[in-house]
Amino acid sequence: MHRLALVLLLSAFAVRAEDKSKPVCDPVGLWLGALKVGSTELRLVFRVEKGKDEKLTGKLISLDQNNAELPITKASFADGKLSLEVAEVAAKYSGAFDEKGGIQGEFEQNGQSFPLILARTDKLPTAKRPQTPKKPYPYPSDDVTFENESAKIKLAGTLTLPKGDGPFPAVVLVSGSGPQDRDETLFEHKPFLVIADHLAKKGIACLRCDDRGVGKSGGTFVGSTSADFATDTYAAVNFLKGNPKIDPKRIGICGHSEGGLIAPLVAAAHPDDVAFIVLMAGPGISGERVLYEQAMDFSKSADEKIEDREVKEMMEVVLPILKSAKSTADAKEKLKVALGKLIAAETDEKKRKEAEKGLGAALDQYSDPWVRWFVGHDPAPTLAKVKCPVLALNGEKDVQVKPKQNLEAIDAALKKSGHKNYDCVEFKGLNHLFQTCKTGAVAEYGRIEQTTAPEVLTRISEWITARK
Repeated sequence: MHRLALVLLLSAFAVRAEDKSKPVCDPVGLWLGALKVGSTELRLVFRVEKGKDEKLTGKLISLDQNNAELPITKASFADGKLSLEVAEVAAKYSGAFDEKGGIQGEFEQNGQSFPLILARTDKLPTAKRPQTPKKPYPYPSDDVTFENESAKIKLAGTLTLPKGDGPFPAVVLVSGSGPQDRDETLFEHKPFLVIADHLAKKGIACLRCDDRGVGKSGGTFVGSTSADFATDTYAAVNFLKGNPKIDPKRIGICGHSEGGLIAPLVAAAHPDDVAFIVLMAGPGISGERVLYEQAMDFSKSADEKIEDREVKEMMEVVLPILKSAKSTADAKEKLKVALGKLIAAETDEKKRKEAEKGLGAALDQYSDPWVRWFVGHDPAPTLAKVKCPVLALNGEKDVQVKPKQNLEAIDAALKKSGHKNYDCVEFKGLNHLFQTCKTGAVAEYGRIEQTTAPEVLTRISEWITARK
């Protein structure tokens, strides 16, 4: 989850009322706001402080991105107007105090500007996550490290084991797109921790790891592709094979979103080492089709409606270049020319100027090796080579990896190859994170208290247990 979406994975929360004990125009303190991009929202907090020299300083905290903190690199306040800059993400905020003590302003990034109203708050908000297990756990849970010898990097994770001597069946959890920690933390949800807890209680060992370049894992995330992550996953499988409490003939892989693309890559390449795979919202259609449809869906959900024609025209220019480019530099140069022509042809001056400002960031994003690899990959040929049992799951209301087209494509690929030991299951009323939801929209993820629907956890554990 994650880079498979062309929209940010965001959540909406109510803004707290201002603290009336503070002077109306004092910028020092915690300021909370919801940045709305189309149909999604991202909660941001500015922690504004005064240094020893009385100059303003502080942090930008992205609550829905694991409370990531970025330093405010430039700040000023005069005549009731506050200006803040965060160089690390090329972002700026400018706003003015209103009569109620709030700040009305604009957030700028990558050539785009969005309204952002800030209200004073006395503490960072937290969300209820009742399924997140609390220590002490009723089973062994140990931090581990192991080597990916082919990539020459050390990976770190957590291994949970059921009570008893074993040997137990085991599963490697593989996260969705974007840099993910071992719990696949998102909106304060920890799906992989919840899954690992459930599996351990059902007699199944589980290894979940920080992505390369994330947390305590070595390596570099940026510039890596799904094929690279597949070597990390295989290293995890090999690590489990060396544990005497784990049955080496019953080690499988459970991947979510992009992880559901990686699991078949490993299973097809190493049929003697992978006993089964579970695909949670894994794509069955090509990356080219996934990104095209996500772009079209985003244009329909945006508040300032983007014409379908504009999005269609852009994607029909971008995608072929990404598929044929021989390198990042080649992709960037061809995209610069092609997108430059589209921008020059824009008759709306405001749109044209915004596009010109954001061109550099767009070139970096589109030419990234991960994007180019993903666009050129079709899961069907890989799925056709998989010989182990397969469980493919999706939520009826998944708007990122749509269930009908992807489950049908997975079913078709496996059926065509003569595979008979597989199940494709669509769960009613669940979204991309397998939460019980109303619409399936990304904006709902953080507002839902449930992390993973119990019926999904049960289906996975019962299916794995039945693989003898």
